[in-house]
Amino acid sequence: MTLTHPAVALRPPRNRVERRAVGWWTARALAVAVPAAAAPAATALFVPAPYSAWLLLAAAALGAAGAAAAAVMPVWRYRVHRWEVTDTAVYTASGWLWQEWRVAPMSRVQTVDTQRGPLQRLFGLAQITVTTASAAGPVVIDGLDGRRADAIAAELTEATGRTPGDAT
Repeated sequence: MTLTHPAVALRPPRNRVERRAVGWWTARALAVAVPAAAAPAATALFVPAPYSAWLLLAAAALGAAGAAAAAVMPVWRYRVHRWEVTDTAVYTASGWLWQEWRVAPMSRVQTVDTQRGPLQRLFGLAQITVTTASAAGPVVIDGLDGRRADAIAAELTEATGRTPGDAT
């Protein structure tokens, strides 16, 4: 048995996130990778040989893995992440290794929040979190231009106000 809702079409969302999101994701990855590699390297300065060699090897391995993740992950995420807001639903596609498509009908939207962390503000980006009456959790649109995020939040707020239903 297939359940369908005539107003909500299951399809990939149309809009890409901002290209600046690649820089933001890269900076976030490096903010984790650099300290992770630096910690064993710094510790090696205070540890006698041959143990310091193992710590330097660990630092090199962590540094290489972090550099690879910082080089590949942001570009891959940019190719996957999509979003769209229509009169009837919010669509998102996200993920890196685990990819997810989400469709939230407007009648299920409960709250719309906009977030901007310090690093996001540096890149002029924002994130919108659409909380729904769903056990799957909120729908998140990541990597939006800050001004566009404000406009989308206002649009979603207005659209949910026009949509009949109690969002439960």
